[in-house]
Amino acid sequence: MRWMWIDRVVELVPRERLVSIKHVSRAEEHLHEHFAATPTRRPMPVMPACLIIEGMAQSAGILVGHAEGFREKVVLAKVSKAILEREALPGDTLRYTARIQQMSDMGAATRGKVELISHAAPDEPAEPVQIGQIDLMFSHLDQNMAGAAFPEHNFVFSEGFHTLLRTSGVEMPA
Repeated sequence: MRWMWIDRVVELVPRERLVSIKHVSRAEEHLHEHFAATPTRRPMPVMPACLIIEGMAQSAGILVGHAEGFREKVVLAKVSKAILEREALPGDTLRYTARIQQMSDMGAATRGKVELISHAAPDEPAEPVQIGQIDLMFSHLDQNMAGAAFPEHNFVFSEGFHTLLRTSGVEMPA
């Protein structure tokens, strides 16, 4: 994975739950065009919903991959449900909580909660507010693509993911 849409893993209960965070920053290039100013409207930078869903997919995918010691190539198979009720703006923090609902040799189903922590009022405590639910299904690629040849190394969980986990203090399975 070339782009990371989470900044840190803050909690991991193996085979059960993973909590991660993403700080939305005006320095991120995609915010300059989403939505850019027009002759009749000021710029309205918001985190695109598809990238919020990708942040949940990365969080849940790490949880599913960690459950099997990253031996499986875990790929997103289906977005079963994606409800987002509010935008994330520069300065906000997104908190993703992914839970495994079902797991088998073939893959896993996860349920995710997206919370927003707004830092707009620095003198008030920033309380998380749930803004969405994202349910995903993952496939263990090597178990489901009979006859297809894939590289032996795990190209899904690249060095970028390993660095994220290491810097988050997550112990890598043996």
